[in-house]
Amino acid sequence: MAALRAWIDEARVATARAPVPAVLSTVGADGAPSARTIGLKGVDDDSLVFTTATWTRKAREIAENPRVSLLMHWPELGRQVHVAGSAEFGPRELSERLFGERPLAHRLQTIVSRQGEPLESVEALREKLATPETIDAACPPDWSAVLVRPHAIEFWSEAPDRLHDRFLWRRDGDGWAVTRLSP
Repeated sequence: MAALRAWIDEARVATARAPVPAVLSTVGADGAPSARTIGLKGVDDDSLVFTTATWTRKAREIAENPRVSLLMHWPELGRQVHVAGSAEFGPRELSERLFGERPLAHRLQTIVSRQGEPLESVEALREKLATPETIDAACPPDWSAVLVRPHAIEFWSEAPDRLHDRFLWRRDGDGWAVTRLSP
C-alpha cells in the first residue's frame, strides 16, 4: 500500500490531477461487466477510497457483488496499476468529511442531479443551480464513501525495449507476497 501511495503521489505531481482518475469495474446481477471513471479520494493502510451516491448503478452493483477492480493509467509516467479487491460502503463520518471537501459547485450538482437517471432537459437543473442559496449543501443521506480492500495489486512500468516491469502483490495473511511477472 505504501508503494501504491507513492505512485499515486508521483502521478498527482506529474499530472496536477486530484482526485486521481481511476476506472472502476463492477459486475451487474446479469453478469455483465460495467466500467466507469471515478475520482480516487485516497489510499489508507488497507483500502482505496472513492465516493458515490448509493442509488447509482455502481453502488447497486457493489451491493450485489462487492468484487471490483480499479485501473489507474498514467501515460505521462509510463505506469499503470491494477487493483482487484472487495468494496464496501464506508462509515458515515468519512462520507460526510469527503463530501464536505468537495468544491461547493460539485456538492450542489450532486444534490440537484440524479446521476445516470433519464432527464428531459438539463435546464431544470440549471435553474435550481441558479439560486444556490436555496439548496442545502449538507451531505445527503444517500451519499457514501466506498472502501476497496485489495487482495491483489499489479504495478506495471513501461520500458523502451517493451520488456516492461510488472510486479504482482497478493494478500498473504496479514501481509503481501510479491511476484515479478513477465512483460
